[in-house]
Amino acid sequence: MASRPPERAMDSEQVAPVLLSRVLNSFDLMVIFVAVVLFIVNASTIQSAGPAAFVYWILGFLTFLIPGAIVTAQLGRMFPEEGSLYVWTHKALGPFWGFFAGFVAWWPGILVLSFTGGLVVTLIQALAPDALQVPWQQGLVILAVIWFSAVMSIMRFRVTQNYVNFQFIFYAAAIFVIGLAGLVWLLRGNPAANSFAAGNWTPSAGNWTFFGFVVLGLLGIEVPLNMGVEVRSERAITKYLIWGSLLVMAAYLWTTFGNMVVVPLEENHPTTGIVTAVERGIAHPVGTIVALILIWFFVSNTVVYNYSFARLLFVSGLERRLPAAVGRVNRRTKVPDVAVIVQSVLASIIVLALFMRGAGGGETATKVYLALLATVNVVWCVSMVLLFLDVFFVRRWFADKFEEVRQVPRGLLSLSGVVGALASGIAVLVTFKDPWDPELFSQGEWRVWLGVLTAVSLLVAVVIFFVSERTRRRAAPAAAPTPAAPPAAGA
Repeated sequence: MASRPPERAMDSEQVAPVLLSRVLNSFDLMVIFVAVVLFIVNASTIQSAGPAAFVYWILGFLTFLIPGAIVTAQLGRMFPEEGSLYVWTHKALGPFWGFFAGFVAWWPGILVLSFTGGLVVTLIQALAPDALQVPWQQGLVILAVIWFSAVMSIMRFRVTQNYVNFQFIFYAAAIFVIGLAGLVWLLRGNPAANSFAAGNWTPSAGNWTFFGFVVLGLLGIEVPLNMGVEVRSERAITKYLIWGSLLVMAAYLWTTFGNMVVVPLEENHPTTGIVTAVERGIAHPVGTIVALILIWFFVSNTVVYNYSFARLLFVSGLERRLPAAVGRVNRRTKVPDVAVIVQSVLASIIVLALFMRGAGGGETATKVYLALLATVNVVWCVSMVLLFLDVFFVRRWFADKFEEVRQVPRGLLSLSGVVGALASGIAVLVTFKDPWDPELFSQGEWRVWLGVLTAVSLLVAVVIFFVSERTRRRAAPAAAPTPAAPPAAGA
């Protein structure tokens, strides 16, 4: 049997369980999973693919979501530690790749903190078209969303999660109503607003970039396990992956149907089409209520992103890849408050750069925004390639533990790893293929923007790692990264 390499032990394995409390059950994890993965506005965006959208969703489920859930269940049960992918890749491939995976899994989260606020702005404008027309006004709303999420994320975790769970009930109801709008529309004797002819169901060279979009809409499978030591039982891991995946699949198909049946493609807005579907299919006031719930969801969703991605920074602080203060836990609330604040500040800087500009900067800001959003897809998919490959390496180094927790046939795990890694790689390629807004980018310009932003993102991870290595070698040996940790946990 292969033995574990000694350098793959982690300081955070000993420290994090002492600092943090076990508060998350299977329902909590499922709600976090849905909040991170299920951006229901994607059902409006994918309308341009026509009925082939359903084929792309199913391809995404079969090649990415389901394999990802299978592999995540195996890795999460083997190493139920704080930091998920950071820890799993550290165990599989060593310290450099562990930090690299953790960074490229974290970086998209910092960008999403600003993007979710942007969705709040768009939904507000759907209700009040004359509102928030000036970029600085939009920026203020996004900053308010980010800092609301920061305040909620540094409260006691149980309090914050109860709030998120409560909001989830309304989000689920809104999703049901969006799909229901399609049925009501048809039952009233109206024809489908778009053609469902057999020829429109076939993916083609003209729309295969939607596969990359579908993968983007399914990213985040492993994120609930960023709080690995805060989960009450290992059984909760399997439960959230099963039920969360089923909910995500059903919700995307259901709402895509509702939008496509009611709203003609030429009238569809890529973000608010689902609201229009409810307004036309059921009643305008019901559509308004759905829009208000979606605004609330994206505010709450930002909370989930903030506290869950801050855990990756927290682990990096404990591992002395970042300043030790980032690994601090608040004595009263038992959450990594410094990591949350640092993350919120970084997200705010991005918002200030994009929205707090003078006249004439709008087009450049939009180009940067779209390029950053595409970079999220590319960088996050890079992290997912590592996640899928991890399952092969941990089987080598931890053969006994691998078999102890395995719940599916070994061949299925291997197939999931191969298929998931390939799907992630294909998603990267199709994201580079064509610009998301041909009016703003030529194909060559799009690839340059995306290539530069991706390269810089990956290079930053490499630089931070080697700087931290140099600092660690110069520092005197220490038994633990935070000497004050035990008193903090007992407070």
